[in-house]
Amino acid sequence: MKYQRVLLKLSGEALMGAQDHGIDPEVIQRIAGEIYSVSASGVQIGLVIGGGNIVRGAGMASRGMDRVTGDHMGMLATVINSLALQDALEKAGTNCRVMSALRINQVCEPYIRGRAIRHLEKGRVVIFAAGTGNPFFTTDSAASLRAIEIDADIMLKATKVDGIYSADPVTNKDATLYDRLTFDEALKRKLAVMDATALVLCNEHNMPVRVFNIFEPGHLDRIVAGDNVGTLVEQET
Repeated sequence: MKYQRVLLKLSGEALMGAQDHGIDPEVIQRIAGEIYSVSASGVQIGLVIGGGNIVRGAGMASRGMDRVTGDHMGMLATVINSLALQDALEKAGTNCRVMSALRINQVCEPYIRGRAIRHLEKGRVVIFAAGTGNPFFTTDSAASLRAIEIDADIMLKATKVDGIYSADPVTNKDATLYDRLTFDEALKRKLAVMDATALVLCNEHNMPVRVFNIFEPGHLDRIVAGDNVGTLVEQET
């Protein structure tokens, strides 16, 4: 395998399937199966999951709720998604731990960097829940931070499209799929990769990001094996 340790970022929306909210059991079982396959090959995997399929803090704030309260609700939504994926992973045969940036000791472990790395070294999948534990930061930023903290080889961002396009491929059939971008190019062109804070973090700490379609079976296996799937975002060489 090309990578020994990876951080996989999943959006909450990826768990919805064809539903307009919540968690689709078939979708989460399929994703768990792909993660199991990669973990069984010896690759250490950390995960960060968004909560947009349940509640999004910024969305709640735009409708009048206090932003800090909304973001805390969003963090709790990521804990729900993390527990659901943990259940699916363990049923697939993968040892898994959920570590939360918010202390919820009855349902998951608190996030401690050294303990997380030990879990990974023992072959357990680690799901990092509750974002950074702070309001105003997205789960993209949390994923970038955790990838850097655990010294991952690469951050993998799972999406519903094949990579990063010059425009929205759903509405613009002439949109071009990029094979490779630098962080500076992604920021300058304002491409919808991740929020600017996450991109800057990855750029400053030389953490490459690969954006790919999680709904294409086998893509995760191919990426960790070194195949050029999706779009790679990295530092200028």
